[in-house]
Amino acid sequence: MSSQARIFTPILIGGCFILLINFSLRASFGVFQIPIGEEFGWPRAEFSLAIAIQNLAWGIGQPIFGAFAERWGDRQAIILGAFLYAAGLVLTAFATTPATMQLLEVIVGFGVAGTGFGVILAVVGRAASDENRSLALGIATAAGSAGQVIGAPLAEILLGFYTWQMVFIIFGGLVLLCLLFLPMLGGGKPATRSELEESLGSVLRRAFRDPTYLMIFAGFFSCGYQLAFITAHFPAMITEMCGPINPLGTLASIGITTTSALGAAAISLIGLANMAGAIFAGWLGKRYSKKYLLAGIYTLRTIAAAAFILTPITPATVIIFSVVMGGLWLATVPLTSGLVAYIYGLRYMGTLYGFVFLSHQIGSFLGVWLGGTLYDRFGDYTLVWWVGVGVGAFSALIHLPIREAPSRLQPGSPAAA
Repeated sequence: MSSQARIFTPILIGGCFILLINFSLRASFGVFQIPIGEEFGWPRAEFSLAIAIQNLAWGIGQPIFGAFAERWGDRQAIILGAFLYAAGLVLTAFATTPATMQLLEVIVGFGVAGTGFGVILAVVGRAASDENRSLALGIATAAGSAGQVIGAPLAEILLGFYTWQMVFIIFGGLVLLCLLFLPMLGGGKPATRSELEESLGSVLRRAFRDPTYLMIFAGFFSCGYQLAFITAHFPAMITEMCGPINPLGTLASIGITTTSALGAAAISLIGLANMAGAIFAGWLGKRYSKKYLLAGIYTLRTIAAAAFILTPITPATVIIFSVVMGGLWLATVPLTSGLVAYIYGLRYMGTLYGFVFLSHQIGSFLGVWLGGTLYDRFGDYTLVWWVGVGVGAFSALIHLPIREAPSRLQPGSPAAA
């Protein structure tokens, strides 16, 4: 059997479906912005803060669930995460004040952590061969992108028949479908003897004393900032800043007649492009240095973002930017998680990648929060966009000095990730 055929194991397929469910629901939250605001008369900033808090709780929960999985088992972590995710969604349906909703999003964020990248990519990474690990991580990441394509339209359709409260309850039930795929996650590669002999505390101390780990941690910040800002604010930015759509043009012929419709379509287009981008990044990670690939991705993001804001925003530039940014969107995830596995081994990959992902989610919180705050102060998104350009350039540079080699040459340490 070829190495290509061995990639698609039950563990990878099951992990892909769990990430698909996780991200399809999480990516839909922007659709509820207007229905919730109109019902209660809340300022736009209130629900934006709830989404920002959810992102931060997701980041804080990621290393916790990674350590929980490594101590008690991957399946137990996913079960706990799924029930927290479902409970948070159902309880949110009964929230009537901004503070209550923002508090409940902490539960949702922890649920996303328990069924998201930190736990699932560790399962997939441990099960994959050294040769195929990077590509397998890319395929799993692409499954999360597929959720981004599905989730928002599904929420929009359901809102045509039900109240937003009922849709949240329906989504709470859908989260529990993750549990159907747990039997597929058994049989991963066991840890090596040397990995088992080293405690989690020892690995964490070694990692946080290592400049390479700190550079990976710092570099992932901009990814979260850019992605969360675009997800939460790009549709509104397009609605307000984009030039008019030609009523006789191609976009109008497929039903996109307003800039607000173009903004929603841009998010789906980003998700579609990223499905290819994440897999391609994983494929490249098998063959080339991950740190240089990451530096290249952040450089391209910086150039694309700067070019977009410096030129007149038209429907054509929105589509071009969405395709380019989509191709780079989560391409960093298989490379960053693979880099952590390669340098520090597989035994505690979930926890180590979880802490790196915390940096990503701190960036996510600031991207969403600053987007609303600076918009309210200056009346447009130009300044917060340039902040994203700056942090992207920082990430491109900080990956270059990373020492891409196993931090301790142990028997059985992976030769490639």
